[in-house]
Amino acid sequence: MATPSPHQASGQENPDTKTTVAFLGPFNSYSHQATKTAFPDSRWHLEPTVTIKEVFDRVQSRQAPYGVVPFENSTHGTVTFTLDNLADRAAEYPDIAVCDEVYLDVHHFLLGRLPPQSPNQPPQPTSSSSEPPAKGVPLTSLAHIRHVYSHPQAFGQTGAFLRRYLSHAETVEVSSTSRAAELAAADEEGASAAVASEMAGKGFGLDVLARCVEDREDNTTRFFVLRRRDGGGEDLPEREGDGDGDDGEGGDDVYGGSKYKSLVSFTVPHRRPGALADVLDCFRGRGLNLTSISSVPSLVGPFQYLFFVEFEGSRSCDPEGRVRGVFEDLERVAERWRWLGSWRNRRDAR
Repeated sequence: MATPSPHQASGQENPDTKTTVAFLGPFNSYSHQATKTAFPDSRWHLEPTVTIKEVFDRVQSRQAPYGVVPFENSTHGTVTFTLDNLADRAAEYPDIAVCDEVYLDVHHFLLGRLPPQSPNQPPQPTSSSSEPPAKGVPLTSLAHIRHVYSHPQAFGQTGAFLRRYLSHAETVEVSSTSRAAELAAADEEGASAAVASEMAGKGFGLDVLARCVEDREDNTTRFFVLRRRDGGGEDLPEREGDGDGDDGEGGDDVYGGSKYKSLVSFTVPHRRPGALADVLDCFRGRGLNLTSISSVPSLVGPFQYLFFVEFEGSRSCDPEGRVRGVFEDLERVAERWRWLGSWRNRRDAR
């Protein structure tokens, strides 16, 4: 007798009838929240993966028409694993392109178990209080916490709180913030805590020991939506600000910035003076505003780099020919280059 699938056993709708979206899991992670923002309705089967590379693998192999991966955080910078896979130095992902982006305001919570009440302790916080819980400070004693679990990015975004209130505890890096919450919940002695989302805390039945412990109130993570260059699957669902579409009427909108952004990667002759400046001058000469520059080792030789430039403009909505022109310029001055996608600018619409 065939063994029923997990979805059949749980009574869920068969995912084969839906379009799959792979994302860096597990469920209740920040990537899961971002994926639900981009793919909010029941047409989509959201499928978690263990690694960022697995998201790329599934999109490239057509197992998932779309994938969602974290790209950068406003406090802690670029997500190295995503950049490495976009670099594609082993030519594993020739067909993958970025087709959308998601901005997620990230608020980290310290989750765990409240300490046992003692006569010398103040009363534990209760939900009946009319005052909202304070942000960025412990809501109870943290003396019982011996281990704090979280993802390296989350630790990087909450360093000030950890140094001030949990210097006595060991910090342990794990694969995701949801995994951190799972480990904290499994500690029956209550000596473990996690830096994770409020959603993860509810999912694992943890107490909130401190809320909004991120170093900056404007802590935001940007996620990329991936698909194959040749398309396939359903169109992306419409989101707020999508009403005008690719109407070919130009690249500017009411927000004062470009409606679209694009990403290219390139290398330059390493020993030629001014080679990188020559490439960047191509964008200036075409009047294209750069929104970010990143790099990773090219692995061609020691201390040689593959560069990424994100700029305002779209390959498909380019009535003035500026993007087409910069691509022609790159053919002339870059050693090699690659278009990695164009998508709607979600930052200016926030």
